[in-house]
Amino acid sequence: MRINVVGTSGVGKSTLARRLATYLNAPYIEMDTLFWRPDWQGTPDDELFARLEEVLTASESWVLDGNYNRTRPVKWRNVEMIIWVDYGFWRTLRQAVGRALSRAWTQKELWPGTGNHETFRRSFFSRDSILLWTLKTWRKNRQRYLADMHDPQFAGLTFVRVRNQADTDALIAKLRATTHH
Repeated sequence: MRINVVGTSGVGKSTLARRLATYLNAPYIEMDTLFWRPDWQGTPDDELFARLEEVLTASESWVLDGNYNRTRPVKWRNVEMIIWVDYGFWRTLRQAVGRALSRAWTQKELWPGTGNHETFRRSFFSRDSILLWTLKTWRKNRQRYLADMHDPQFAGLTFVRVRNQADTDALIAKLRATTHH
């Protein structure tokens, strides 16, 4: 199965995508790992698209974690299911704040080989703040994915919208049941 887990930063995409990859015994692919370079430098689009194409064609099944709207022509070309994690604004913001605090406190490297890590200043007092990004993109992402679900060009794709933990747990149970038969 080929799945793309999407949603606003902090909503829990990575957690869900990792769980699904484990349950489905499929590679977990993180868009941020493909994009970010040392010193918070991004990868140019042509290189990003080529790297994405390479990892997506390396396996029959995968769970891709991330939005990167401009990559849709590559990542949705052979995707079977798009899981949109659409939790409420306050829950998403609370999770994003908790994650930012944890990351800034532990100083854990976010993506292997980049040396990139969150700091309290970057997370809470910077124009590059992930929390500011969450605030700015939550409504836009919601509008975009609602439109995508009804866009005729994506009619062949299966969209699954999970709006709370019960929806998420039910989806996981359903996918586990269908893949173990």
